[in-house]
Amino acid sequence: EMTSSLVGSEMCIRDSNCGELNEKNIGSEVKLSGWVQKIRNLGGMVFIDLRDQFGITQIVVSSEEMQNKVKEITTESSVCISGKVVERASKNPNLSTGSIEVVANNIEVLGKCKNVLPFEVNTDQEVREDLRLEYRFLDLRNDKYKNNLILRAQVLQFLRNQMIEQGFLEVQTPILTSSSPEGARDYLVPSRVHAGKFYALPQAPQQFKQLLMVSGIDKYFQIAPCFRDEDARADRAPGEFYQVDMEMAYATQEDVFSVIEPVMYNTFKKFSNKKIAEYPFPRITYKDAMLKYGSDKPDLRNPLVIIDLSDFFSKCTFKPFIGRTVRA
Repeated sequence: EMTSSLVGSEMCIRDSNCGELNEKNIGSEVKLSGWVQKIRNLGGMVFIDLRDQFGITQIVVSSEEMQNKVKEITTESSVCISGKVVERASKNPNLSTGSIEVVANNIEVLGKCKNVLPFEVNTDQEVREDLRLEYRFLDLRNDKYKNNLILRAQVLQFLRNQMIEQGFLEVQTPILTSSSPEGARDYLVPSRVHAGKFYALPQAPQQFKQLLMVSGIDKYFQIAPCFRDEDARADRAPGEFYQVDMEMAYATQEDVFSVIEPVMYNTFKKFSNKKIAEYPFPRITYKDAMLKYGSDKPDLRNPLVIIDLSDFFSKCTFKPFIGRTVRA
């Protein structure tokens, strides 16, 4: 969808991003690079919304020379714009840069979007998933999906920092390994050197982390990819998923709980608005769980609890209930 970029151009630089300029920068000369999200021609004045990962800055094009350049620009083209930061007459409180705009004195097209796109970027229109996946680079320009990537990166960094603060050593275990079936089928990778032989992708780092333990590594963790050739589940895509994998030497069950509970609590507290149980988390014995919920992994959001109705049905003439424990 894009022509070749003028990467070697002197203009292909920036000294600010599209989300950081504000009233403190008024009067400054700046250079911005990004994608053209909107072009609005209001008769004598042309406004461009310039977007990058960090936000949107409004560009004002007033000179006739610059407006002629803008006529060649299509939305979603990549451009570099230099100009002066001025105070915006009609401020936009919804933008971090909403109090200023940049009056363009030079515009260079770095990569022109040369044809009609298969779907518009950053609109509410419904787009078929297969089309979005075919043009993934366009799909990821949408705030929704870009913010998913940013959130994922922030969560992983937060998890990583918490584990390191608790004295865990991050170790990457091998991806190409020997087969050790664990429940799902292995993914196999043919070997170029050894004809007819295959590597397997690990379903989990289980054996490797056990080797680390017997090698004397005291506390290990990694954010590990797990490859399992299994059908899709409600909460997991088929193929690969990631888990915070850990192991501790000379540890009791309580030691493991004391490490994991604050990590879980702090992570969900920071990145979720939902009510989070304070740690230490409630403990339920197996016996109580089976009696009250009929499951050793009860969903405590369900308020229904199994109760004993044997006394109530003691005079019942229904044969299966006579002299039996009745619970509901």
